[in-house]
Amino acid sequence: MTGMSGTGRVADDLYLLAHHEVTGKPHLQPRAAGLGLAGGLLAELMLAGSISLHAGRIVTTGRAAPHDGLARSVLRQVENEPAPHAARDWLVFLGRTAAGDVARRLEHSGYLTRAASRRPRRTQRWAPADPPSAFAPVLRVASALDPARRAAAQNVALAGLAVACGLGPKLALYLPDGAFRRIQLATRHLHPGLRGLLAHTQATVDSALLSHRV
Repeated sequence: MTGMSGTGRVADDLYLLAHHEVTGKPHLQPRAAGLGLAGGLLAELMLAGSISLHAGRIVTTGRAAPHDGLARSVLRQVENEPAPHAARDWLVFLGRTAAGDVARRLEHSGYLTRAASRRPRRTQRWAPADPPSAFAPVLRVASALDPARRAAAQNVALAGLAVACGLGPKLALYLPDGAFRRIQLATRHLHPGLRGLLAHTQATVDSALLSHRV
C-alpha cells in the first residue's frame, strides 16, 4: 500500500486522474493525455524554480532540478537547446513520450503495476496498485478549492491542468457545483509563469483535438 499522500509530483497526480482508479483504463484521448502530462512535467520544474516562462518561451533559471530522474532529464533537454523554444513546442515534443515516462516513474514509486495483456504486441498498459491511492488526486483537487484553507500551488496547478486537458467531466462527478468557477479563481493566484503554462496547455490540447476531428 502506497498511502494517500502521493508522490508530490504534478504529472504523477495528473496521470492517476486521467486513468480509472481500478482498471487503469484511460479517460482521455492519447494525444490530449500526452500534452496534459507534458504540461505537468514542465509545471514540476516551474514549481521547483528550475524553469520559467518568458515571452511565451521556456527558459532555464540556473537552479538545480528536483531529485527526480525524469525531472532532471526534462531539464537537461531544455538546457541543451541553443535557444529557448516556445512552450507549445515543448508541450508537443514532451507529449509524445510523457504518458509512458510518467507511468514508469509511478511504477517505480509503487503506484502502478504493469497490466497483463493477452496480446503481446498491444501497447503496454498499467493498472493502479492501490485504488484509494489512485483516487486520492481527486481529493487533492477538491482541497485546492476549499475557501477556508490556503491551497498549495501544486494542487491548484493540478486542477488547472486537469481541466485544460479535458478531465472536467470526470471531476464534475465528485466536485460540488461551481467547482470550475473556483478553479478559475484559484489559478489566478498562481505565479504568472504557471498561469501562462496552463493557458498554453489548454490552447495546445484544443488545437490538437480540433485537428484530430477535421
